Amino acid sequence: MNSNTTLHQSKGRKGSSHWLLIALVRALAVILCVMIAVFFIIRIVPGDPAKMILGEYSTPEAIESMHHTLGLDLPLWEQFIQFLKTMVTQGDTGNSIITETSVRELIAERAPVTLLLIVMACVAMIIISILLAAFAATHKDKLLDHLVRIFPAITLGMPIFWVGLLLILLFSVHLRWFPVGGVGEGWLGTLYSLTLPAVTVAFSQIPTLVRSLRAQMLEVLESDFVVTLKAAGIPNRIILFKHVLRNAALPTLMLLSVNISYLIGGTLVIEQVFGIKGIGSLLFTSISKRDFPVIQGIALYCALSVVIISLLTEIISRWLDPRTKGNP
Repeated sequence: MNSNTTLHQSKGRKGSSHWLLIALVRALAVILCVMIAVFFIIRIVPGDPAKMILGEYSTPEAIESMHHTLGLDLPLWEQFIQFLKTMVTQGDTGNSIITETSVRELIAERAPVTLLLIVMACVAMIIISILLAAFAATHKDKLLDHLVRIFPAITLGMPIFWVGLLLILLFSVHLRWFPVGGVGEGWLGTLYSLTLPAVTVAFSQIPTLVRSLRAQMLEVLESDFVVTLKAAGIPNRIILFKHVLRNAALPTLMLLSVNISYLIGGTLVIEQVFGIKGIGSLLFTSISKRDFPVIQGIALYCALSVVIISLLTEIISRWLDPRTKGNP
């Protein structure tokens, strides 16, 4: 190994370390901004947690005493410092104002169902997007291609909760293929009951992925190496999924991370539509009762998930990119 090669590798490792450090700092900055935004925005919105706890006809003295108990009588900056201290030392946002239970415990109790729903929605989104994009790219300007291209244009404007209600009416009420709502018992029952909500969540994110992946696949299909592979007699199925899809997936990967971020938010809404007792139902209940610690905890954990997904996607993209392959 000559000195030039060694110097090149050293510069590559140094550049990768520098990039990773910048990415980590950027992620921490995003989390800090979310913490600040969540803390202050919740307190700007009208509503008093003390009145929620004591009732509408509570006396001013009782409300003042409850403010002192909850620490809401302190200046905002002191509340924020206490909030940051609790987050850093305990990884928690405190106890629920309503139930007096640790926010971390409340979220941990509801998280498994929500995480499973997100994973199922991601799998459905990826599989359906790949199939639709592959069908459209291999049937360019034909009827199937036009149908797949029309699909995103129609579905992009549909609110996710409205799509959920339509699917419930069709597959649960009329066809009776799936339960109307709730979570079944056991693993099979849980997977079965979450299938329709997962498809609903994926439905809202599929259009942009299909459009992006189709465009990338068409570009790769017209490249010289694909013509060479076809001339060598390699089956079209292998060319499409082993070579074309692999080269077309990189630009779509970053879009996928953004879609997963939106998908997490959509999951919280769909849980309300299907009556699933996950983090989404906990969030909406906490909002209605002005339970600050729980709202902050859910928002921060969701933001942390989005940041981690984005960071992992960047690392994978750099690893797959031939220009930086092996140097995340």
